[in-house]
Amino acid sequence: MSGSGRGAVAALVVSHDGARWLPVVIDALRSQTRAPDHVVAVDTGSRDESADLLDAAFGPVVPAPASTGYPEAVRRGVAELGPEVEWLWLLHDDSTPDAGALEALLAAADEHPEADILGPKLREWPSLRRLLEVGVTISGTGRRETGLERGEYDQGQHDEVRRVLAVNTAGMLVRRRVLEDLGGLDDRLPVFGNDIDLGWRAAAAGHTTLVVPQAVVFHAEAAHRGVRRTALTGRHTHFQERRAALFTLLVNVRSRALPLQVVRLVLGTVLRVLGFLLVRSVGEALDELAALLSLGGSAGDVRRARRERRARATAAPQEVRRLLAPPWLPYRHGLDAVSDLASALTDQAADVAERRRAAAAERDPTAYAARTGTRRAVAEDDEDEDVPEDSSFVARFLTDPVAVVLSVVVLALLVATRAGLGQAVGGALAPVPDSVGAWWGLHLETWHPLGQGTAVPAPAYLLPLALLATLLGGSPGAAVTAVLLLAAPLALWGAWRLLRVAGRLASVRGAPRWLLVWGSVSYALVPLTSGAWGEGRIGPVVTTALLPWAAHAALGFADPVPDRRWRAAWRLGLLLALLTAFTPTAWPVAVLLVAVVVTVVVLVLPGAARDRSTWLPPLTALAVPLALLAPWWVGSLRRGAAEALLLDPGRLPAAEPSGLQLLAGRLTDTGAPGWLGLVLVALALLALVPRTTRAAVLLVWVVALVAVLVALALSLVRLELSVGAAAPGVAAPLAVLVGALVTAVVLGGVGAREVAARPLLVGLGVVAAVVPVLGLGWAVLADDRLGDELAADVPAYMVQRSELGPEHGILVLRGDVTGGLEHTVRRGDGTTLGEDEVLALSGEDADLTATVRELVSAPTSDTVARLGELGIEHVVLPAPADGDVAAGLDAAGGLVQASAADPGTRAWQVDEPLSTQALESGTSPLHVVLLVLQGVTLVVVLVLCAPTRERRRRR
Repeated sequence: MSGSGRGAVAALVVSHDGARWLPVVIDALRSQTRAPDHVVAVDTGSRDESADLLDAAFGPVVPAPASTGYPEAVRRGVAELGPEVEWLWLLHDDSTPDAGALEALLAAADEHPEADILGPKLREWPSLRRLLEVGVTISGTGRRETGLERGEYDQGQHDEVRRVLAVNTAGMLVRRRVLEDLGGLDDRLPVFGNDIDLGWRAAAAGHTTLVVPQAVVFHAEAAHRGVRRTALTGRHTHFQERRAALFTLLVNVRSRALPLQVVRLVLGTVLRVLGFLLVRSVGEALDELAALLSLGGSAGDVRRARRERRARATAAPQEVRRLLAPPWLPYRHGLDAVSDLASALTDQAADVAERRRAAAAERDPTAYAARTGTRRAVAEDDEDEDVPEDSSFVARFLTDPVAVVLSVVVLALLVATRAGLGQAVGGALAPVPDSVGAWWGLHLETWHPLGQGTAVPAPAYLLPLALLATLLGGSPGAAVTAVLLLAAPLALWGAWRLLRVAGRLASVRGAPRWLLVWGSVSYALVPLTSGAWGEGRIGPVVTTALLPWAAHAALGFADPVPDRRWRAAWRLGLLLALLTAFTPTAWPVAVLLVAVVVTVVVLVLPGAARDRSTWLPPLTALAVPLALLAPWWVGSLRRGAAEALLLDPGRLPAAEPSGLQLLAGRLTDTGAPGWLGLVLVALALLALVPRTTRAAVLLVWVVALVAVLVALALSLVRLELSVGAAAPGVAAPLAVLVGALVTAVVLGGVGAREVAARPLLVGLGVVAAVVPVLGLGWAVLADDRLGDELAADVPAYMVQRSELGPEHGILVLRGDVTGGLEHTVRRGDGTTLGEDEVLALSGEDADLTATVRELVSAPTSDTVARLGELGIEHVVLPAPADGDVAAGLDAAGGLVQASAADPGTRAWQVDEPLSTQALESGTSPLHVVLLVLQGVTLVVVLVLCAPTRERRRRR
């Protein structure tokens, strides 16, 4: 027996590949002011000299296999002790106790005889001053809570002996009898979480756990930090920790609270997965999900563990509850996570700015020093001015002409696009459906009940529109309105960013702000001046808005750091997928541009071909759209609708600009005067004159020529559709061409600023100002076709009937016998945005065509019966109805005349059974696989595009 009538104290050290820490741990044990009466060492299959060190210090070591968990190792060590041992002092091979640690723990045990488990204050090893734990508990989300701030140093602020839920097994002093009565540490928690579980079980059984801050143990946390990997932890430490936390909560929570706890953990896991993905911690996100799924497959272990704990629980539930973390704590951690994400974004922006400053200083140190010195002097002068603090922002804004002009331009752009407010429809823009579910259904379905049914996939742009509409509250109209209103301001912003970087690449002084204003405004007007906006062609509008952002991302390929080149690849791939979704010809343009750039780089720098990080990121960016848009392009090829890969969105006929119109940046005759665009071409040619920027301008002209070549190649192609011939879309080449011309002018202006005389610069500036000023004025005053939707020629009651199901179709016959008749079948609420492309690409239904031919020539009762079998309930002949066709339909058996609101319109109802299976079809497994691929790729690409949060761990 030891002093004060207390039984013996045995130190139990468990080791696994801990030779790097054990010499210090052994010395610390030997230097204790109150030495343990016994020391037992257990080694779990160490491959280093750990067992030899322990054997030399304390005698024979208890061996155990490498797969032995910590609870089993402790059990083996206790089995070696005699009955005189009352207290067990548990130590890890990476935990070094201070010289007075054991003495302080035993003194607290004498002072608090009710205590059965005592633990020290843990400080970080090797820093020695940073606090790790002063007692520990767990929150309702499974987070290990220490009550400490991040990186908090020990200044004696937590030196009060107090009751806690649990203490770490690194330095835990526990009564042997209590440990055995509780069944020891749980073998189902082999590495992590067994300390909290033991403390929770002890509290439920009426035992007391105290933290004794006067006892100090320094802990390296080798397993938690990933410094040491074992067969039990593997490479996924976070998985093991999270699984242990979930298990601890589920087996110890009260039965009444278990269902709510399960729901909370499932929802919390989903949120944590999303949070980790936002900061590109993919491994931790997968570990979170895997931990939840793994625990779901171990329901039997959870039930058995709960029965064991109920059998030993004697304390009132409120006694344990007050030792748990407060319920509001997880919400504070959520705010911290948002703060971490904001910090990651801020750090990334600061990193980009720092790299730009460093690049500028490297290119021209003298000019950079002069420029920054001048700015510093101006800033110091500004500090001496007496400007009211509350009006500084307004004062700076009103005294900055560039800011004022840009604000006026944005307001003018919003006025020019005012027709996009509300339910925009007209021209090439079809009406939107009533709910976003129609878009999701069209995207996910293998077979669409349109016309006589079709398997042609939904257009690729429908997915981003559906996502946007979902974010805006499920309103498709709000999504289209947002696109139409924000496209031009977004293009303005993107062009400003791109041109500013391009100007700095051309000259260390960069482009003057007024030149940036000219370039960004001129480019932002392209959706309007080209005629695309007024015609309701949403594809060119979106492409023009996204193109400068994609070009800015592509500049990341010139970054010297491979990781940044890869991040640029994922961002460009995502933007290129969006561009291709709205204008499919954007992908071949990008392929040609990448081929040209990579070829030039390899010719100029032959060694670059051997560096995969030089050419592989651009190729990856080209491959991303193929994976993201696989359901669309694979389905189009399978269903004989390859024309979809070349058509721009919108109703047919597509725009067919002439060569001169294309050069002037015009898609249709409804655009701004063509000579405004030709002024831009002339200015881009003059940009070749300044010698200092000629090389950069020539490179931009190469991009423009690639766009011209693609447009010429597309002009030679005719697409034969069931509704007639159509021309491929040229919106993507046109946007690239105009963007290249604007960039050339800006770069030429940077060069001319340094060499040209001032009067010449003023004259050229006046000529150049004509492009944005007149273009903006035209955009504000011009008329557009939005809102010019044709009046409905189908009676309203028939439309209501058609919405009851696909079998209530409406056959609409237009034209006359002399000029030819056209037939369409309307189902549901009519042809909405996205459905018009599907119908145009669907092949002709031979059965329906033959039936209609018989119906208008020599209708019989069998012909009318086939209409019912085809799911057609009504036949409509809009005004002016052909008298011969109407007379034949009047005489047809099985057709009953129906009312029509327009006197010139004739209508009939099919008085035959309607087939409910005419448009039914199965699901394509390949389409389902492609949708899954699309979803997984989208998540992966979004994660890889996100800012990185690096977790640096001391080793």
